[in-house]
Parts: sequence; structure tokens; C-alpha cells
Amino acid sequence: MKLRGLSRSPSALSLKRISIGFSCLVVALFAGCEKAAPPAPTPPLVEVLSVEGRDVPIYREWVGSIDGDINATIRPQVTGYLIKQNYREGDVVKKGQVLFEIDPRTFQAAVDQAKAARSQQLANHATAAANLARIRPLAEKNAVSRKDLDDAIGSELSARALLDQATAALDTARLNLEFTRIVSPINGIAGIAKAQIGDLLSPTAQTELTTVSSVDPIKVYINISEREYLQFNQGEQAGTRKDLPLELILVDGSTYPKPGKFGLMDRQVDPTTGTFKVGALFANPDGRLRPGQFAKIRATLEVDKGALLVPQRAVTEIQGQYLIAVVGEGNKVDLRQVKPGERIGSDWIIKEGLKPGEKIVVEGTQKVRAGAIVTPKPFGPAASESPAPAKG
Repeated sequence: MKLRGLSRSPSALSLKRISIGFSCLVVALFAGCEKAAPPAPTPPLVEVLSVEGRDVPIYREWVGSIDGDINATIRPQVTGYLIKQNYREGDVVKKGQVLFEIDPRTFQAAVDQAKAARSQQLANHATAAANLARIRPLAEKNAVSRKDLDDAIGSELSARALLDQATAALDTARLNLEFTRIVSPINGIAGIAKAQIGDLLSPTAQTELTTVSSVDPIKVYINISEREYLQFNQGEQAGTRKDLPLELILVDGSTYPKPGKFGLMDRQVDPTTGTFKVGALFANPDGRLRPGQFAKIRATLEVDKGALLVPQRAVTEIQGQYLIAVVGEGNKVDLRQVKPGERIGSDWIIKEGLKPGEKIVVEGTQKVRAGAIVTPKPFGPAASESPAPAKG
């Protein structure tokens, strides 16, 4: 009996130990399945810019076409064959310089014929005048009838009229002969000839011979809206925009060195475009500007003192409202509604909603929300950018 009791005791002890070990294992497994608390989110990294006030010129730009101050279209005034071209195309020509010559022989013959006709009428008038001179004193003495005197007076007047007619015909023939030498009516640059030697020219031809353009000063035509016209008109009446200086920006981006000014405006609004055609004048002594070129005219209207410039990428538009993320104390974001003004290249002038010295989010605006904490760092590129003049 004692031996049996001793044989059962080790087994009971082992079972007890196994039970305790299993319980500990279950407790350990359940303890390991519990989830750990997530770490706090890191504030998003954004690039910020400190807003500073600066003086910014406000300007407007228009695309314009350059044209000569005077464009003289050269056409023939008589019919004949072109026999000579006396200028080099594209050269500067002087007023009165002969550009083309038409065969003059027919017109010289007409002049000679008109001279002969006038000489004949001159002789007839001399005869009629001498006859009147003889009859007049005889009529005073009643040596001839009154009818003879009247006939002599009529003959003299008729001969004088025929002489005047012959003189006018001679003048016309001489004028037509002069028209065979086609001259430039102005100083300017002559264009490419549109007629060749041997062509039969006529005043009724649709094509001109060439065009001569006066290019100093030279005109630049632009179109302005009615709103712009009213604004300029108000400025002129107030005396703030008298002799507004203009800049000419050429197609290569360079600025023409000489300033210009507005010189003329059409009398009415173009009904097809709703705009006024305006001409600006620029000095062009070296002929650098030529008709047909395109350029931009820039007019500086005013200088906005202490303007707050921000990159356009910092402004978010939502349903017609413009928002800027302002980083305040404790790097906390405030979504601020602002009122933008003129665009200046890639920047915007903010009229309302910002103060000088405030920091705004430029890069990373999509990461922020109102009240969020951010990690700011300076916005590098904007620090080196210099603002362009404002475009109104």
C-alpha cells in the first residue's frame, strides 16, 4: 500500500505542473495579442514665405502692329511701258527721287502737238486782237457800223478762249510727260517693286508699283477696350496720365531703347471688336523698326506703394473665394480668405487679408488644413526672385 501511494504521487505532481504551465502559456499568448498604441503623427513639412511690402509699378500691355507714319502707295498716272527702275528695293529714298520711268516718246509727241496747236491759236488771237484794235477807233467816229465792232469783239474773245484751251492742252500734255517719271512723294523706305521692266502700266491697274513708308517717327497700332478708354480719359482729366510714357517690347523680349507716347485715336469704336484703335509714336532715327513687325506696348500707369506680393501657387481658389494658408504662433495654420489684385508675372498682389511680416505656405498647401500644426522651412526660390512690373 505504501508502495502504491508512492507510485501515484509523482503523476499527480506532474499533472499539476503541466496545468500551471499551460495556464501561464495562455496568459502569455493573450497578453501578446493586445494592440500597441500608435505613435503621434508627424506635422507635415511645408515651405513658407514671409510677406513683405514693396513698391511695385502697375502697368498694362497690348499687342501692337508697327506701321509707317506715312505709307505712300506708288501707282502710275499714265498708260505706257515701264522702261527703267531707278532705286534699289528696301533702300531709303528722298522726296522727289525718280523711282520708275515710263516710255516718254508718245507723251513727248503729244507735247509737241499741243505746242503747235497753241501757236496756231496764238496767231489767230493776235489777228483778232489787231482787227479789233483797227475797228474800235473807227466805230467811235461812226466810220463803221456797230455790228462790225461787235463782230470784231466777238472774234477776239473767241480767239482768246481757243488760245486758253490750247494752253491748257499743252499744260496737260506736259504734265503727262512728267508723269512718265514716277517720283517718291516723301522721304522714306521704298519697298519691293511689283512691276517688271517691259510691263504695260495703267492708272486702272489694281496692283501698285511699290510703297514708300516714312518710318521716323514710326507708329504702333493697338486696340484698347471701352473700359480702358474711360479709365485713360479720367486720368487725363485729372492730370495724372498726361504724356504717359510707353515702352516697346520687341518679339525677342528686348525693350526698344526709345520711349514713345500716344499720338492718335480713331474717332469711333470698331463695331466688330468693340475697341478703339490707338496709335503710339516712337522715334526711329536708325530705321530699326519696320512696318509689319509685331511688338508689345507697355504703359506704366502707377506705382503701388507697399504692395504685398505672393506667389500665385500660394493662393487657392474655391468657389470664387481665394484662400491663403497663414502659419501663425506655434506653427498653427490659419486658412485666410484674401482679395487678390493685379497679377505680376508669377506673383499676385494681395489687396486685403494679409499683413506685412506674416508667413504663408507656398509649397505643401495640399497638406494643410485649418488649425493643423506644420513643420515650416523657408521657401528658397522666391527669395531670389525679383518681382516684375505689375500688369493691370
